[in-house]
Amino acid sequence: MPLTRDFRVTVQERIERDPGFREALLEEAVQCLLAGEVDVGKSILRDYVNATIGFRELAGLTAKSPKSLMRMLGPNGNPQARNIFEIISCLQECEGLQLKVQAVR
Repeated sequence: MPLTRDFRVTVQERIERDPGFREALLEEAVQCLLAGEVDVGKSILRDYVNATIGFRELAGLTAKSPKSLMRMLGPNGNPQARNIFEIISCLQECEGLQLKVQAVR
């Protein structure tokens, strides 16, 4: 069976060309975090950052080192709530988007 394209490359290309997909991905990351799926949410945020502003620019916005941010969003990372919300806030601002929480039964 022939090898297929790397999934991350496909996602990154779609993020670059489709603003709606970018917004949905950021929203999904936050939804996962709120639902307690922290590892999934961090993974989506990491992919989002890699495909959009990058960790260097995010580091400049948060006054944290790029390596520290990468570790926070890595598989073994355990960011404090303050840090994860600061990251989300910066990403929303860069995207020109404001996510809101809505209660649903």
